[in-house]
Amino acid sequence: MSVNEKINAEVISVFPNKVKISVDKLEDFRVADETLKVGSYLRVFDNDKAVLIAIIENFSIEVSDEGQRKYIIEANPMGLIKDGEFIRGGDSLAIPPKKVEPATEEDIRKIYTESIPDNVKFNFSSLSTNNDISVPVDGNKFFNKHIAVVGSTGSGKSHTLSTILQNAINEKDGNFELNNSHIILFDIHSEYRSAFPEANFIDISNLTLPYWLLNSEELEELFLDTEANDHNQRNVFKEAVVNNRKLKLNRDAADREKIHFDSPTFFDLNEVLQYVENRNNERKKDNVIQWKDSEGEIFIDNEENRHKLFFEKLTPQGTSNGGVTGKLINFINRLENKINDKRFDFLLGDPSKQITFEETLENLLGYKKEAKSNVTVFDLSGVPFEVLSITVSLISRIIFEYGYYYKRLRTEDDPQQSINNDVPVLLVYEEAHKYVPNSELSKYRSSKKSIERIAKEGRKYGVTLLLASQRPSEISETIFSQCNNFIAMRLTNPNDQNYVKKLLPDTMGNLIEKMPSLRAGEALLIGESIVLPTIVQVDECQSPPSSSDIPYWQLWKDKWKELDIGKIKNEWYK
Repeated sequence: MSVNEKINAEVISVFPNKVKISVDKLEDFRVADETLKVGSYLRVFDNDKAVLIAIIENFSIEVSDEGQRKYIIEANPMGLIKDGEFIRGGDSLAIPPKKVEPATEEDIRKIYTESIPDNVKFNFSSLSTNNDISVPVDGNKFFNKHIAVVGSTGSGKSHTLSTILQNAINEKDGNFELNNSHIILFDIHSEYRSAFPEANFIDISNLTLPYWLLNSEELEELFLDTEANDHNQRNVFKEAVVNNRKLKLNRDAADREKIHFDSPTFFDLNEVLQYVENRNNERKKDNVIQWKDSEGEIFIDNEENRHKLFFEKLTPQGTSNGGVTGKLINFINRLENKINDKRFDFLLGDPSKQITFEETLENLLGYKKEAKSNVTVFDLSGVPFEVLSITVSLISRIIFEYGYYYKRLRTEDDPQQSINNDVPVLLVYEEAHKYVPNSELSKYRSSKKSIERIAKEGRKYGVTLLLASQRPSEISETIFSQCNNFIAMRLTNPNDQNYVKKLLPDTMGNLIEKMPSLRAGEALLIGESIVLPTIVQVDECQSPPSSSDIPYWQLWKDKWKELDIGKIKNEWYK
C-alpha cells in the first residue's frame, strides 16, 4: 500500500483563519516517520494545483453512536504554495479541497529559505520543531525597522542578543576585515565584554563625555532642582551658559549672536559657577548693580562688562539688593557638589573639557584611528544612577543628530540620493525598562525623550533601535509600539504577556499563548522581516556573554572560600 493510500484524512470545514480536518486512523496519518504533534505542518491540496500549508493547533476525538472514533484536527492556515512559491494567506483555498497529508521537510523549507532572496537573507535561528530547517529573516526589513527582544530571566535573551549581533558583524559581501555594521550597545550589567572581545569597550574608567554637548533640558535636569520650578535659577543658569559660550567662541560677532542655550559649543562649568555666585551677591548703588574687582576697579554690570563676572569673585558695591540677591544659594550648592563629585569626572571633569566634538563622535561610532570596531559597548554598570538617564540620553541624541546631519550632507551632494545614510547605526538597549520606563518621573525625562524621538523618526536617518527587556510592560508604550520585529521568548508574568499580545501586529492564532512554556533559547519570531510568525530555536552564540546562571548548589557544596575583603573595599572605593 502506498503512503497516499494509507492517508485517510479529509477537510470538513474551511474558515479564513482555521481549517478543520477529520482523520480516521491517526497512526496512518503520517509521511515517513514524521511524528505529528501540536505545531506540526500540514499540506492541503486544492483544485487549483495549489497547496495550503497549515500548522496544527489542537486535536480532539469524536465518538459516533456506533462507537467509532474520528480524530479532529484544527489547523491555522499559513499560506499557499503555488507554482513553487509560498504566498502568505490562507483564505483563497478552492473548495472542495482534494486531500490532506503532513507537510514534507521540502515543503517547510520552501516556506522559509526560498521566500527570501539570498542577497538579503540573514540567519540566526532554526525551526523549533526541526533544527535542520533554517529560518532566515529579510536582513533589510529586520535592521531598518525597530526590534524588540523580550523574555523573562533565564529565557536566553542575552544569548539571543549576542547571536544576532555576532552574526551581523561577521556577514561580508567580499574579502575584507571589517564590514560596514555599526552597533552601539548599552550594557547595564557588564555582561557583553566576553561576547565582543574585539569591540570598542568603554566603561567608567575610560568614558569621557563632554557636558557642553548636553542640551538645555539635560543641563537643567542635571544641575537644577526641576521639582522646585525656580525661575530665578533657570534664568541665571541659562544666561551664564549662553554668555560663556559666546565668550569662548573664537568667531566674529555675527556668529556669536547665533549662540543659544542648546548650541553644541564649549562653555566652562567652573566659570559658570563663578558667574552664578557673583549674581547671588549683587547689590545696587544708585539703582545700578556695581562691582569692584581684585584690582580695585569699580564697574557697572552691563553688556560690555558682563564677561568679568566669570573670572573672579567680585566685591559688590551698594546697599540695596539686586534682582536675585541671596536667592541662588541652593543652586550654588547643587552646582558645587556636582562639579566636585569625583564620580562625575567622566562627564564634568577636566577630560570632558578637553575632548573635541570630532573625538566624541569617533569614539561613539567606533572610528578610533588606532582601532576601528563594528561594536561599541558602553558598560554603564559604574555610571552613578543620578546621571544614568542623562548619559544614555546624551549618547543617543548625538547618534540621532549624526544621522540627521549626515543625511543632509548626502542630499546636498546628490539631491537624487535614494540612500539617506550609507553608515547606518543600530542602538541596542539592554534592560531597556531601566532607561525608558512607562513612567513620568523627571529622572527619566531626558532618556525617554531622546529614545522616543529615535523610535519615531530615527529610521529616516539611518538610526534604529533594538530594545531588550525582561519587563516589556514597564517600557514606554510610545517606543515599544514603534517596533516592527519581535523576538518574544518565555514570559511568565501575565502583565507582560498581555502587553506584548496587545502590541504585536500579527498574533496568528494561539502562537502567543505558548510564550509561558517556551524552552531557553526558543522564541516567537514575528514581524515584517519574516515570511510568517514562527517559533524558532535561536542559534548558539560564538562567544557567550557573562550572564550565565550561577550554579549555587554546586558552589555551596564546595569547600569554604576565603574572601579578600580589603581588595573588595579598594575596588568599591575607586
